Amino acid sequence: MVNDKARKLLCEQFVANNTIAPKYYEKYSVKRGLRNADGTGVMAGLTNICNVHGYVVNEGEKMPIEGQLIYRGYNIKDLVANAVKENRFGFEEIVYLLLMGDLPKKDELEAFCSILAENRPLPEDFFSDMILKAPSKDIMNKMSRSILALYSYDYNPENRSPEFEMATAISIISKLPYIMTLAYQVKRRTFDNESMFLHPLDPNHSTAEMILSAIRPDRQFTDEEAKLLDVLMMLHAEHGGGNNSTFSCRVLTSSGTDPYSAYSAAIGSLKGPRHGGANIKVSAMQECVMEHVANWEDEGQVADFLIKILNKEAFDHSGLIYGMGHAVYTLSDPRAIILKENARKMAEGTEYEKEYRLLETIERLTPELFLKIKGNDKAMCANVDMYSGFVYRMLGVPQDLFTPMFAVSRMPGWCAHRFEELVTGKRIIRPAYKAVSREKKYIPLDERE
Repeated sequence: MVNDKARKLLCEQFVANNTIAPKYYEKYSVKRGLRNADGTGVMAGLTNICNVHGYVVNEGEKMPIEGQLIYRGYNIKDLVANAVKENRFGFEEIVYLLLMGDLPKKDELEAFCSILAENRPLPEDFFSDMILKAPSKDIMNKMSRSILALYSYDYNPENRSPEFEMATAISIISKLPYIMTLAYQVKRRTFDNESMFLHPLDPNHSTAEMILSAIRPDRQFTDEEAKLLDVLMMLHAEHGGGNNSTFSCRVLTSSGTDPYSAYSAAIGSLKGPRHGGANIKVSAMQECVMEHVANWEDEGQVADFLIKILNKEAFDHSGLIYGMGHAVYTLSDPRAIILKENARKMAEGTEYEKEYRLLETIERLTPELFLKIKGNDKAMCANVDMYSGFVYRMLGVPQDLFTPMFAVSRMPGWCAHRFEELVTGKRIIRPAYKAVSREKKYIPLDERE
């Protein structure tokens, strides 16, 4: 009982002494979350890597526009459309584009794919020592720890030469999908009481093929499935320097730390439910709607339940419709548009078609319900998470791997931003914090009450 009271007191002190009154943020014009009052981000840097464009500011007013996602000057719609048109995998081309700055020639891409395949195997005994003997219930946690562990296998991890940075980036981009699938198999055996199956690597596999081969007991997958997963990875590969995980990578890089620490930190950031876990939330919300709405085709019934969610009476009581809205995109998220079309094609004529139409209904109804319940008429579109979890499920990707797949796909973007920070940053990132605490007179221990 004494310990319970002491813990309660400590917790009360902890909360009380770490709470800052909202009035101070207004008084000192502090931009919480590094965001301006209209939701736009505070300008913190310049980049050549990616442009996430979702609005324009006209005479001081934020104006919504159709969203655009540009990788190194190339529109993501064109990058995806041409890979699909040529019936080939595109993720490896995106990796090359982000790291090298331009699209590869055919022979350059073939050579680069060979380099990625050569770097995929893990160091000797790495699997047994770092993954098998130290399983984790959370795959993101294991991926982050594994990248840190790779530091120990590097003969010169504090090297900062461009050659070392490039080689390390390619090595980690190649190995991370394999680490993810191995961590998942060990998690299944250790915590889920299920069989663990380990397949040898096939050097002829693309990244998407390697992942599907590794997570399926029989290694079997269709070309259509692999290329849909490839499209999803292309869409997740990069999203500007201001998103939380990329900014985390750049912050650590600015301190001069090693690449393993910087990339591990980025995964730690993406692991947070406010960042990378939204697709899981969308899937959970969809399951909740399906469970509580008798007729998914009846828009009135769906709307009634969404109103309950907005009023914090249902699902997780947050008042949020997950998969809707974005910090930058206003009228549309180009990733969601591409993924939605691919999801529709794959769902047609299958048991998933009804679920797809439900997601469409949620997307269509949410803006008007948001206005009705919240009184907010800001432009709101579906974001990529609205359909990504659904596509993963159709592909048989387990929910344990939803966010890890995001990390695997985003690693090339993190690497590109680390390069840019190393070459052009040159200053440690250190924003200011205003101290609002009062100075106190020291009280001797025996005199404290």
